[in-house]
Amino acid sequence: MEKLNFAFFGTPTVASLTLDIMARNGYVPSIIVTSPDKPAGRGLKMTPTPVSLWAEKNNIPCLKPEKITPEFINNLKPDIYNLFVVVAYGKILPEILINAPKLGTINIHYSLLPKWRGASPLEASLINGDDVTGVSIQQMVYKLDSGPIFAEKEITIDEKITKEELRNKLIEMGGNLLCEILPKIVNKNITPEIQDESKATYCSKINKEDGELDIVNGNPKENYNKYRAFSGWPGTYFFATKHNKKIRVKIKEAVYENNLFIINRVTPEGKKEISYEDFLRQN
Repeated sequence: MEKLNFAFFGTPTVASLTLDIMARNGYVPSIIVTSPDKPAGRGLKMTPTPVSLWAEKNNIPCLKPEKITPEFINNLKPDIYNLFVVVAYGKILPEILINAPKLGTINIHYSLLPKWRGASPLEASLINGDDVTGVSIQQMVYKLDSGPIFAEKEITIDEKITKEELRNKLIEMGGNLLCEILPKIVNKNITPEIQDESKATYCSKINKEDGELDIVNGNPKENYNKYRAFSGWPGTYFFATKHNKKIRVKIKEAVYENNLFIINRVTPEGKKEISYEDFLRQN
């Protein structure tokens, strides 16, 4: 197969790690499109995205549009590329851009479509206690995660696995599956299958407030599933009263045993991490 001339759209670490996998397999994009630099940290220093850093390290031209405007599309000259690859870009691509390359636009989605279309499929699979999940390589269309599927791969969800651990497995699986089927897509030796709309389920974007748990009256298994799903960001927490003041307490370590959600370590608001037992002994 001759060198594939493609553009890559992506923003966070999941996308830069996918680029690593693709490059190891000989697939390096001709151009990269990512989100603009944003202020981060205490000093609010303008910080490039992980994909932007990858592009710089690998000497790939990189565009960072605030919005996908007609002017941007004209400057990109999308019809000169054979294919677009999208991984967690974070912006909605207009239909004219999705359809511009002769092979269209493909996307890695981290669920077994049509289940968990939307922004948070990993979290949704853990919160809902799914036994299996996986990755889908789909032909993008201008409707949320509803394009026909080129390939899917399934993985069993360990009942103790956290979001970070599951994400790492799915990134590796998705990147390798994409590289496996790219020659078939380029040579048109694969026909994507239409999704069954009657089986579609949806998940929404996660907010910081979603991490609040009711550790007194809440369902223990549901609390544990949330703890696993929100590990890293946004994290899980509860409110408690100490010294006649309501404080937020972050849950740093917890397990599920004998049908109980057992908290081991916490970080009280404005304090250092301590054991939950020591926290309970405080007045």
